[in-house]
Amino acid sequence: MKKVIITVVGKDTVGIIAKTAAYLAKENINILDISQTVVQDYFNMMMIVDGAKCRKTFDRMSADLTKLGLTMGLRIHCQKSEIFEKMHRI
Repeated sequence: MKKVIITVVGKDTVGIIAKTAAYLAKENINILDISQTVVQDYFNMMMIVDGAKCRKTFDRMSADLTKLGLTMGLRIHCQKSEIFEKMHRI
């Protein structure tokens, strides 16, 4: 697994970035870039991460983050960067 795009969307609460980053650190996934904003109590974050040193498969990591999101009342979506780039190419 190389670069992965992670999006997090939902009602803003304390600890969203901390809990997401803690999971990534535990799995040896490096955050390369991060952007987040809150608009009228709704949280939106996009991260680009490097999963090259992660021992889990992309599918397992994605499922773990989806489950983490559900525990916080959020939607966390993971996409391989190659697919993301092809989808957004003009």
